[in-house]
Amino acid sequence: MTIKKLVPAATLALIALGATGVPMPALAQDTIKVGVIAAFSGPFAEYGKQMEGGIKAWMAQNGATVAGKKVEIILKDTTGPAPEIAKRLAQELVVRDKVDFLAGFGLTPEALAVAPVAEQAKKPMIIMNAATSVITTKSNYIARFSMTLPQVSAPMATWAARNSIKKVVTLVADYGPGIDAEAAFKAELVKGGGTVTEAIRVPLRNPEFAPYIQRIKDAKPDAVFIFVPAGEQSIAFMKGYRERGLAAAGIKVIATGDLTDDHVLPAMGDATLGVITTFHYSAAHKSPENAAFLKSFAAANPGAGRPNFMAVAAYDGMAAIYEVSRKLNGKIDGDQAMAILKNLRMTSPRGPISIDPVTRDIVQTVYVRKVEMVGNEPYNVEFEQFDHQKDPGK
Repeated sequence: MTIKKLVPAATLALIALGATGVPMPALAQDTIKVGVIAAFSGPFAEYGKQMEGGIKAWMAQNGATVAGKKVEIILKDTTGPAPEIAKRLAQELVVRDKVDFLAGFGLTPEALAVAPVAEQAKKPMIIMNAATSVITTKSNYIARFSMTLPQVSAPMATWAARNSIKKVVTLVADYGPGIDAEAAFKAELVKGGGTVTEAIRVPLRNPEFAPYIQRIKDAKPDAVFIFVPAGEQSIAFMKGYRERGLAAAGIKVIATGDLTDDHVLPAMGDATLGVITTFHYSAAHKSPENAAFLKSFAAANPGAGRPNFMAVAAYDGMAAIYEVSRKLNGKIDGDQAMAILKNLRMTSPRGPISIDPVTRDIVQTVYVRKVEMVGNEPYNVEFEQFDHQKDPGK
């Protein structure tokens, strides 16, 4: 397996050279290159690491060649969220490295910044996490293998209304995915006869949750609906929820699965027990495909802990890249690649998935899960599901 990890570097001269029409070195005909753009350092470093782990798991299980060609992964660190860096790195990958695919994109602002580069270069752009609905509309060369926030938020509202949770405060990160989650949840809850009594938005970077948690407690809702980025923020919110007595006050937590992210769940303590979430992947999902994925991830990433939804999306994104490469016999053409991606169907570790040919967004099962102890560790245990879920706004 060939994986190159590169940090941001000045490439303006190369970009300018390509723009003037000066011939660039030809791509080696025996290699398929995949440029992966994500945060591998900084506050969202775990996003990149999970995607890298999923890529390694796929290649460990399926080999480092396809259609008779070596697959080369070039990792680029945005240190993000940093849209301008992401755009520059994409230009570098296209002009200097001559990649066949752009992939990764843990954060919406970075995906949106790269979309025009993919469009101009006609490079298939495989989204492995960024979850704002609008992303796939920004280039005809984008296909998403992760989720959208409305896709997983609307089912949460449906479930809540069916289970007598009618009065809800929402708390979301104040950027594209959070705003999408808030809007989709509210619209569906209102359809079910419920009410959002207060909508709280918190900063994307380093929010201080204590005052917001107090506002929730004072509002006395049936539940609080949460979307914050997976990782440190989910840990911080649940710590505040426990310490400020919201559980004792009878205020339930319902959320997207980011809150009880598989990778950090073991570190979150007993405060997560009983939390209900809707999401498209759980490490506890029972299927042969997930068992094989978990085994491959552990072998390819010693000491990395439990994989999460970003690792699965990267694993599936690589499966799509391999399928396109096979069908095109290793000769990657952007338009032909997108024609294949638009009709792709496969069985993922999360269950059956497909790409909607009109929106180029993923269609998948969304599960209702409850945090329970399995053995000696907490897991998101699935107990209901919503089949064939599209983004409800599309």
